Amino acid sequence: MTQMEGPGATVSPEHPEGIPRRHHGAAPAHAGVAIAAPRFEAALDMLERRRSLPLRSLVEPGPMDDELHRMLAIAARVPDHGRLVPWRFIVVAGEARAAAGARMDALYKRQNPDLPESKADMWRLYMLRAPVTVVLVSRPDAAAKVPVFNQILSAGAAGMALVSAASALGYGAQWLLKWPGRDPEAAALLGVGAGEQVAGFIHLGSPAEQPADRPRPAADAVVTVWQPAAG
Repeated sequence: MTQMEGPGATVSPEHPEGIPRRHHGAAPAHAGVAIAAPRFEAALDMLERRRSLPLRSLVEPGPMDDELHRMLAIAARVPDHGRLVPWRFIVVAGEARAAAGARMDALYKRQNPDLPESKADMWRLYMLRAPVTVVLVSRPDAAAKVPVFNQILSAGAAGMALVSAASALGYGAQWLLKWPGRDPEAAALLGVGAGEQVAGFIHLGSPAEQPADRPRPAADAVVTVWQPAAG
């Protein structure tokens, strides 16, 4: 075993990527007794294999209402300092997709009067690509004691939890933030109000393909184990 971080903290050289397996520091006086917590190997396997699918690969059928409700309930179980719920979800599905896209096209044309006719319905087609789109809305409370940055991070965690829940239920997901999410007028068409900001359009559907994984950073390239300075 190799000494890594303070007295008694060790890392197993056999552990993948050299990430510490256990930290055995002195227990604080208020520490309780560890309970037997279950391990979910299937969940770990899914997370190790999860990847976003191209939007073109999200096809019908989309998640059923009860499945979508379950995904969103899971997405709401994220770290939320102060219990502020600094995020919410807008679901765009069924015929509402084309209606939302048509309104986006009209606004986009007003903002870009020289837009070629070939792109006149680009956002309607975009909204129709996936069976269901969940708009993740960040709504931090600037007056709260919790820093706004923490609240924004909570919104990001909600998005990742939604993507993971979709994968666990056998669906594909793609998280994008194109013009409709970046433009306040376009976002307002979907009900995004003052003080709110779109954190992403999370598109959901059945996978039509399973593309090869993309390169991922090795853990030892992005993980640093802190050690006190000598002396």
